[in-house]
Amino acid sequence: MAITRQVITSLLHDGTDMLGTKSLAVKIADESIVSGSLLTVESNHFCVLKSRGAVLNVYETGQYALTTPDKPLLGSIAQGFFGGSSPWVYEVIYVNRAKLLVRSVGVATSEEMAEMAYTVDYYIHVDTREAALQLITHLPFNGHIIDTKEVSDYATPAIEQAINQIVQVTKMEDINEHINEVRELVKNHLTDFLKPYGITLNDLKVLIMPKDERMRELISLQAIGLNPIEAVRYYLALRMAEKGLVSAPNAAAGQPFHIGGATAGFYPLGAEAGLPDGGTPAPSKPGAK
Repeated sequence: MAITRQVITSLLHDGTDMLGTKSLAVKIADESIVSGSLLTVESNHFCVLKSRGAVLNVYETGQYALTTPDKPLLGSIAQGFFGGSSPWVYEVIYVNRAKLLVRSVGVATSEEMAEMAYTVDYYIHVDTREAALQLITHLPFNGHIIDTKEVSDYATPAIEQAINQIVQVTKMEDINEHINEVRELVKNHLTDFLKPYGITLNDLKVLIMPKDERMRELISLQAIGLNPIEAVRYYLALRMAEKGLVSAPNAAAGQPFHIGGATAGFYPLGAEAGLPDGGTPAPSKPGAK
């Protein structure tokens, strides 16, 4: 025989909130929730009470006594399996009404088919009792929890479609010039997508950058005023410096590295090194040392 639960609450024994900052909804369903138990709803929660699949009520902040419906229904299947009584009568679902942070990441392609990694951070919340009901009706539980990761998984295709709508027709070097346009388009798509789930979108941030780390570094070097050849030199010099090579400054300057009176190391790039247009070394003169 189950022990009657006197108080149902979303607070754990140590006083922490079981929903926290990652859970949108938590379901409690066990046989200790019976008529006469006290249901406690914290100030940052809604609570949906169900009995045998039917929604009985949606509660806001406060404490409420659970009462048996006037005409409880008990199906023949439940009677056959559980000896005339249901294994649990009430199902309590706490819905987080606080503002939660969600992150979606993915890859888009630019006009040149270069891979661009994007990160979208956005805030969501459940605003009303009706919205709480929409959430548990349209978004399935992953076990006993609906968390922000599940929201991200559902929303990612809508975000990816909105971002690609602009990025795919924009050159890689011009994408950041259209970042506000991308942000507004993602915001509109995401707002419309989340609305049927009872989720309100508050604000979002969009970050788009080349997926390849070396490409990001080269673009950063060009952003400080270096031309493409200089950017390559400085990138090479930085990698050489990480390895502890003393010739790194020569790589940055495009000058050969000398030990004593002999040249032993880095040579300049392009025409400065005497390379013809084809990129192969110029033939040496007869008798040259």
